[in-house]
Amino acid sequence: MTISFLASHNGTSVKYIIESIKNKKLNAQIGIVITNNLNSQIYEWCIKNHIKVKHISGTTNPINEDDYIATTLEIVNTDIVILSGYMKKIGSKTISKYENKILNIHPSLLPKYGGEGLYGDKVHKSVLESKDTISGATVHIVSKNYDEGEIISQSSVEIMPLETIESLKKKVQALEGELYLRSIKNYFLNR
Repeated sequence: MTISFLASHNGTSVKYIIESIKNKKLNAQIGIVITNNLNSQIYEWCIKNHIKVKHISGTTNPINEDDYIATTLEIVNTDIVILSGYMKKIGSKTISKYENKILNIHPSLLPKYGGEGLYGDKVHKSVLESKDTISGATVHIVSKNYDEGEIISQSSVEIMPLETIESLKKKVQALEGELYLRSIKNYFLNR
């Protein structure tokens, strides 16, 4: 199984999964990391660690960005695609080509606090404003609508009385790598 990745910033989950592959915790091959942000931390990390990486964005491919992403994934024989803080909607060609094979992680317990415009700190702010007592992370299949694909797995954290956006974000991020790893194994390897 070849896993490729789409990331926009730090790529924390990308790093975790790649390290899991290298350490034999996950029986898979690394395809490619695609980023739409040439100045991202994940781009630099990939270069430093000799991981195949490509910058594809509206700047590099203004007319056919989606086609180029789908083709690039295909060239490296990608079986599944993992999103890690990818800040763009996945195009219809890529979704069609990799139907039910693209996973995303969202920093809430979906279906709560999901959808267009709800990402990153905005999610944590919404959770705290709603006075919820638990939050967490959800791994789901990517569909044509934001955060509406089939839920694969979830993990939760308790929200403390003096919780801040930053403290909640750290708690949720601490869950994400292992949750992704478990989700990949359960959804793809054990089928």
